[in-house]
Amino acid sequence: MVKRTSPDSLLDTYHAERHPVAARVLRNAMAQMALLHRQDERTKALRDTVSELLGMDEPRKRFAGMMSGLDIHYDLGEGHPLLGRRMPDLDVVTDDCRRRVFALLHDARPVLLNLGEPGGFDITPWTDRVRLIDAKYVGNWELPVLGVVTAPTAALIRPDGYVAWVGERSRLGLEDALTTWFGPPAEDRRRPNAPGRPPTC
Repeated sequence: MVKRTSPDSLLDTYHAERHPVAARVLRNAMAQMALLHRQDERTKALRDTVSELLGMDEPRKRFAGMMSGLDIHYDLGEGHPLLGRRMPDLDVVTDDCRRRVFALLHDARPVLLNLGEPGGFDITPWTDRVRLIDAKYVGNWELPVLGVVTAPTAALIRPDGYVAWVGERSRLGLEDALTTWFGPPAEDRRRPNAPGRPPTC
């Protein structure tokens, strides 16, 4: 917003995304306080039932995801399970260099992480705002609460670590996502994609 590259509507997304999360945190805090401080027989029975549930894998994973915030899912539309969720901090290889995904976000710029064929994306009109990084990852993709998911071929990662677009062997929707989150294309800026290269390891 400071550089006047993002649309004004971007500010509205903060309330739409964060207000439901804050409301859920408050609701869960109230529930926990009720379980901890009420001493009547009904609350004791409820506390025992919750303890039994948390002894099972699935409820425990869901509760841990909720307590850590790693289960947050922003509604960014239909598509891959990764869309709208926090990007896993994978150990990827870029130009024969091993790096963590979150290290690629240290300069607070969005990243288009291409895990498919190198050079498969051209985002020249956005390279002043978005880093394009060709990388490889071998292994399972596992998300908190959801578990193992199908590996995408590309992911557009916002500076906050959440995924704004997922490519599954297609560019469909990428330009719309780039425009929505990072402003319209700068058609007059036709320069090499140098800003997209990761720093030397």
